[in-house]
Formats: sequence, structure tokens, C-alpha cells
Amino acid sequence: MDKPDMKGAAPEVVCDRFTGEEWDRTSVHVPGEMALAIYVNRRELVTILCTPTKLNCLVLGFLYAEGIISGIGDVASMKVCEEDSLADVMLSDPKVELPAQRTLTPGCGGGASFKTREQRLDSDLVATPEEVLSLMKQFQEQMKLYRLCGGVHTSALSDTKNLLVVAEDIGRHNTMDKILGECLLKGLSTRDRLLLSTGRVSSEMLLKAAKMQAPLV
Repeated sequence: MDKPDMKGAAPEVVCDRFTGEEWDRTSVHVPGEMALAIYVNRRELVTILCTPTKLNCLVLGFLYAEGIISGIGDVASMKVCEEDSLADVMLSDPKVELPAQRTLTPGCGGGASFKTREQRLDSDLVATPEEVLSLMKQFQEQMKLYRLCGGVHTSALSDTKNLLVVAEDIGRHNTMDKILGECLLKGLSTRDRLLLSTGRVSSEMLLKAAKMQAPLV
């Protein structure tokens, strides 16, 4: 198995493990975690507990999902510093009004959402049970961080035939934002796609899927 980037994602620690007869001192990988503070136009917006992978994707996806940006063109500059646990984003419009009321979402990672909004979409996308089962097999094979250390969620975006983008994180909401952000950076459309996730399909997850215009979850 190819190991994912170990820098912060799954640090190695020494621990005592009980094998059934005695304790054994060994080393294991554990899920990495950090508190990433996001600043927009010099103002602190939110702090997200996350796994330190694809942080630029996480920031962009979160801002898009919350309606703060409508596309990559709204971002004048972005600097993400893992060492300082800081993301500094400057928007093209310095007068953008940032949301003030925040809703804490359930689940690992302590997700945050600023507003609950109705999302509607129309789509003719269809996937057969055989296609879904095939995708789930591909999906499980791509859970590299989970297979290494456990304790993380995985989500993936698919065209019903292949997986287009895969993201892992301690928070299931973060995996969706990472997918959205990566698609923004790569110019990939999320419309009429199928989403796979290991996490509970909560209302916030469905809102993110609707924001992507992805009708199947």
C-alpha cells in the first residue's frame, strides 16, 4: 500500500499494546489533527479542527460552501501556513460582508456552518446498483490514510464510473469541503456527480452536496 504524506497526517507514536497475554511496546500511526484559523480580509472567520492535508482545498471549499465566494476568481490571494495553523485569504472585493452567526455541526472535527439555506437542484443523473457497488470497491481501495491509522472519514466525487477526487479527514464535513475546493482549483465540475462518504449523511452534508449540484449521495 502506498502511504499518504506522513507530515502531520498520521504521525508515528510509541504506545503499549495488549496482545491477549502481555503488554507489548510498539509504534503505531495515529490521525493527525490541527486547529486551522481562517482569516478573510484580515478578519478571523472561523477555526476548523482538521487533518493537515489539502488545507488549501479545505479553505476554498469551506468559503464556497458557505457562500462567501462564488468561485476561484473571488480570491485575490491565499496563504496557508501549516506551521502557524493559519490561512490568510484576501478577497477581490474588500467590502464583502462576512457572516457573524455560526452554527456548530455534530460529528468529529467540530464542523461549523454560518447559515442554513435551502438548496434545490434538478438532475437526470442515474446510477445502477452495480455501478454503486463497483464505486464502493474503488472507494475502499482509496482510503489510504484510514487503512494506515484508522479514525478518519473519507469522501469521494464520482461520474458514476470512476472516482474523480478523494479526500480524507477527521471530520466528515471537511472531506466534502476538501473535494469542493480541489474541484475549484482544478476546474472540475461537481454538477451531476455522485458523492460517496463514510460519514453519517446529515442535513449539513446534504446541503454541501446540493451546493455542489451533486444529486446522488
